[in-house]
Amino acid sequence: MPALPVKGRGRTVRSAVVQAAPVAFDRERTLTRVEDLAAEASGQGAHLAVFPEAFVSGYPKGITFGTVIGERTPAGRDHFRRYWESALEVPGPDVDRLAALATATALHMVVGVIERSGGTLYCTALFFSPEGYLGRHRKLMPTAAERLVWGFGDGSTLPVFETPIGRLGAVICWENYMPLLRTAMYSKNVELYCAPTADGRESWIPTVRHIAMEGRCFVLSCNQFARRRDYPADIENVLASGDDDVIMRGGSCIVGPLGQLLAGPDYESERILYADLDLDDIPRAKFDFDVVGHYARPDVFHLSVNEDPQTPVGD
Repeated sequence: MPALPVKGRGRTVRSAVVQAAPVAFDRERTLTRVEDLAAEASGQGAHLAVFPEAFVSGYPKGITFGTVIGERTPAGRDHFRRYWESALEVPGPDVDRLAALATATALHMVVGVIERSGGTLYCTALFFSPEGYLGRHRKLMPTAAERLVWGFGDGSTLPVFETPIGRLGAVICWENYMPLLRTAMYSKNVELYCAPTADGRESWIPTVRHIAMEGRCFVLSCNQFARRRDYPADIENVLASGDDDVIMRGGSCIVGPLGQLLAGPDYESERILYADLDLDDIPRAKFDFDVVGHYARPDVFHLSVNEDPQTPVGD
């Protein structure tokens, strides 16, 4: 098991972003994949492993759920039922299983999941340390057609965790285009800014490089590399037909606090990308720019964040 870096000067954190595919709509087999991939990352000396958005149990790219504006089909409703059944509950036995995995591998982990609460699904990032479960972040704004199947998070799950490897937080996919959300994370002094995503376009890379420079933090961006065969064969996918057709092409990367690419992007295959992060690079980078410090101008600008729970009764 990798030894944790000593808090203080000279900390180096070996990080991993896991560019892989789940077994979509199959929670049990996907959790087994997480266990195998986490063990591989730990075996390579990683202290932190980041998994993609909606890894457990799948980002439903190319699946319509039988929906157009004003109409739903019986088959689409049943597809949603299957997706709902493959989600996990927080707290619950699947979270306990992931916590035990973090302990067994001595890893900090950020795992993108589909969380089930009553009849609503949330796109959620779960945080773990070798001591167990830390907490969650629910995606505030599902993008475009994601709103057909995912609910909206609120300000009560915007954590940045103080850990032995640094201050750890996550912002999911196009939440990263929300300047005030980014500022809220910077105000909590995030150091390891995780960006699980489903965006594999080349335009995503300048986004995460900008965030690293803006926040003077390390950004770990992680996307799936998935083919048609990773999705249920009996549910039509409008983006692919052949088993080997690529639906999600990755593009995962790790970026330093001056915007430099430390690993990736990779668009070719499933793989785990690694980088050794010198946390002393953060104060070095903040020498000339601290977005919530000496460059903030609080006499002109003010940020207010409502972190009270807003979810419905029974959630």
